[in-house]
Amino acid sequence: MSTFLYTLGRWSFRHPWRVLTGWLLILAIAGGGVAVFAKGTDNTFAIPGTESQAGLEMLDRTFPQVSGASAEIIVVSAEGSSVRDQAYQDTIEKAEGEIGTLDFVEAVTDPYDARISGGISDDGRAAIVRIQFAGESTAVPADTKDGLRAATTALSTDLPSGSQAILGGQLFATEIPGASLTEAVGVLIAALVLMMTFRSFLVAGMPLATAILGVALSIGLIFIATGFATVSSTTPLLAVMLGLAVGIDYALFIVSRHQDQTRAGMDPEESTARAVGTAGSAVVFAGITVLIALIGLSFAGIPFLTTMGIAASVAVAIAVCVGLTLTPAFLGFAGHRVVGWGYKRPKKGAHGAPANDDDEAREADAAERAEKAKAAKARAERNGPATRWVGLVTRHPVVTTVAVIGLLGVTAIPAASLALTLPNAGQLPKGDEARVAYELTDEYFGPGANGPLIMTGTIVTSNDPLNLMTSIGDEIAKIPGVAKVALATPNATADTGIVQIVPETAPDDPRTADLVRALRAAEPRLYDQFGVHLLVTGYTAVTIDISDQLGAALLPFGLFVVGLSLVLLMIVFRSIWVPLTAAGGYLLSVAASFGVVAAVFEWGWFADALHVAKVGPIISFMPIVVMGVLFGLAMDYQVFLVSRMREDYVHANREGRTPREVALGAVRSGFSASARVVVAAAVIMFAVFVAFVPEGDSSLKPIALGLAVGVAVDAFLVRMTLVPAILALLGAKAWWMPRWLDRLLPKLDVEGEAVEREVRLADWPSEPAMAIAADDLRAIGPTDAEEPVFSDVSLRLAYGGTLLVTGETRTTRTLLLALSGRLSQIDGRLRVDGLLVPERAGAVRARVGVALLDDPAAAAADVAQAAARGTRVLLVSDIDRLDDDARDDVAEVLRRAATEARERSENDASAFTLVVSARDERRALALLAEAQRPHIASLHLPTPRRHRTEPETFADLSEVFA
Repeated sequence: MSTFLYTLGRWSFRHPWRVLTGWLLILAIAGGGVAVFAKGTDNTFAIPGTESQAGLEMLDRTFPQVSGASAEIIVVSAEGSSVRDQAYQDTIEKAEGEIGTLDFVEAVTDPYDARISGGISDDGRAAIVRIQFAGESTAVPADTKDGLRAATTALSTDLPSGSQAILGGQLFATEIPGASLTEAVGVLIAALVLMMTFRSFLVAGMPLATAILGVALSIGLIFIATGFATVSSTTPLLAVMLGLAVGIDYALFIVSRHQDQTRAGMDPEESTARAVGTAGSAVVFAGITVLIALIGLSFAGIPFLTTMGIAASVAVAIAVCVGLTLTPAFLGFAGHRVVGWGYKRPKKGAHGAPANDDDEAREADAAERAEKAKAAKARAERNGPATRWVGLVTRHPVVTTVAVIGLLGVTAIPAASLALTLPNAGQLPKGDEARVAYELTDEYFGPGANGPLIMTGTIVTSNDPLNLMTSIGDEIAKIPGVAKVALATPNATADTGIVQIVPETAPDDPRTADLVRALRAAEPRLYDQFGVHLLVTGYTAVTIDISDQLGAALLPFGLFVVGLSLVLLMIVFRSIWVPLTAAGGYLLSVAASFGVVAAVFEWGWFADALHVAKVGPIISFMPIVVMGVLFGLAMDYQVFLVSRMREDYVHANREGRTPREVALGAVRSGFSASARVVVAAAVIMFAVFVAFVPEGDSSLKPIALGLAVGVAVDAFLVRMTLVPAILALLGAKAWWMPRWLDRLLPKLDVEGEAVEREVRLADWPSEPAMAIAADDLRAIGPTDAEEPVFSDVSLRLAYGGTLLVTGETRTTRTLLLALSGRLSQIDGRLRVDGLLVPERAGAVRARVGVALLDDPAAAAADVAQAAARGTRVLLVSDIDRLDDDARDDVAEVLRRAATEARERSENDASAFTLVVSARDERRALALLAEAQRPHIASLHLPTPRRHRTEPETFADLSEVFA
């Protein structure tokens, strides 16, 4: 990965206009797609497989008058009068007639209908006119909504003076989120942080530009998706929030690495390629962790949440792609102008290189600048606040650990009272007409009138449906928590009946959820009594089912996220304790985040300052979204901080120092070297998230606050305080991992070690035109105590040459697999067909043909197949085992492959390179002579002592293969 990113970064630097034009073209195409396909967002919440959803689907078929979206007009009479007065009745009934003529209006409920209970308040001061629509809220056209508003205004005008008519209900209960100037403040803070970090206006603008372009493209794709899927109105704003935050941070990591390298005297092109190959590898890892966590939102099994997770993951994926390509393109435009204020920019010659008289002078000048920059950076790190902070933390690790865990534990206490719900009109901003209607309904009809429940069932076998439904309604009214049964009636065809129940408590009150469970628990008894299977449904029941399912999904999702973090971090750090520390810190961050959200939104702390519309339960999917996003960000900070500590530990000078001193020194030096960029990234993340809190959408506020608190806690208290303290306590044990587990886990190059090695070995081997070169190559055994299958192999094989490897089959085949990029556990230096192994093993496997001759009858076909791809390097095993006929056939195939290679290479008659293995050197040489192979070199591999008495079968090699 890192070597691919290295190449990508260099290409993007060299072709900045192509990259920029390509992204702008993609953005323009997305804009055209929005114009053609976008249908708008949809706040319809459904949860397939639940009782409430099944009830709604049944009502949609048999009782559409109560299945679709609904609205209501609440009329409040003037002081001293009653809505039962004839003037009010005539005016309200006139308005009902006008509303009934509107498109998509299925039914209008008359509050004066004697069959309906609860249409008029007990004191006679208020009446509710309920309007039922055909279809969900998104199906109701804007003209119908405008007609409702006009009819309500006319009704308010016609009513006696001092009266009021307010339009509200489910149709108007959801706030459509939109951006505000407050969000721009977050971007402005990010810009200021970037300018202070980079000390350059030009460089500070690069992360902002990449993030904004990525967000614009993400939003375009999301709105295109609305033409084919249901997308909630919260989804685009969540994608904006995440896209801005991670887009800025990912570019920040790359640009910061590039600026440091350029200040040290590295050529901008080479620096950009290395920055993308090293920091870019960590960006890919961080992005993948966020993607996995967001896609993991599908654990809940709720379609709209799955869509939200996919949309947010698209925004993150685009941020990664834009950061890896457009950032180096911008660096290509900038050239040497990235060093920032206070740094002297190198003078450029004709080709952008520092202007000196000769190459030697240029190298000396660059080396001098690099040493000065390195010394200045070391002085800054020694005297900087990061060094002082990590010194304080690691001098008192026990006190630090106890203090941080205690503080976060106390902060998490309010999380125990966290209650979940879906948005309703009561959570809209104060003064909103739908919220006024909600509050008036609560005042005059009781809180439960804002969230009636429906029980429905099939009554097709009943001979007296009217009395049956009345009896069922009377029985349900006896259940504790039921304020009244507003309606109990069959439909027009008498095959389905409904009971409309008004709870004693509000829709978001936990006691209403208890009532839903009590109604469902009473269903068997009601069936025994009346012979009707009843389903509890309605909008309120749906929201309760969604909240319950989301709550049930938290534990498996948490286990998935924590388990994933443990595995990923073990792969990255080759350690047991570091992943455990990281996972524990993540859980502390999540708990503290939930605690702060509960304290603000449920306990009311600072609610007015943060413009919280209503204190109470928070949106149901806040916990799972915050857990998913914070997981990726936490792993991001962990990788950038701790990977540098591990690097310093591995390369530390251990002379005269105890293992504990070495480990402590690595923690301090690694922290000092990487703290600046992590602080900048965390401040930017915090600023972007917290900007969505004061004036943001009521559904997004708790998510934004949870992420802002989570980022701040995780970056500054967990990663930069708790983790160094615990690593200081553990000492060298922090980097311990069992050998068997180390072999089992794949190698993941997050910090771009492959790029660094490729750059270091760019001039190796010194001999030109080598097809295969190896120095001190060995196969790593299962444990260090065991003797490797082969070791100390050094060779040079020019293109067109032939190498005969002799020895036991087990040993020679292992070497051939190593030379072909098919052996994972190798050490030393190896370059095949110009590609370094194992860094470029994938490309080597594609270029190098291998034929393992286990079946002499199929030997010629195997060799022909291996050479058929036009390869210039072919490896063939055990050619001495062939009989005379098979030997002749293989020799013919090799002659033909050499001829074809010579024709492809035109004037190069030595293009086809061959490596063969055998136990019997004489028989192998005979075949090579028949194949007309020139320049034969030989290499003998001794058999390790531990293998000399073992059977020589190919199956025995399994323990060294990946």
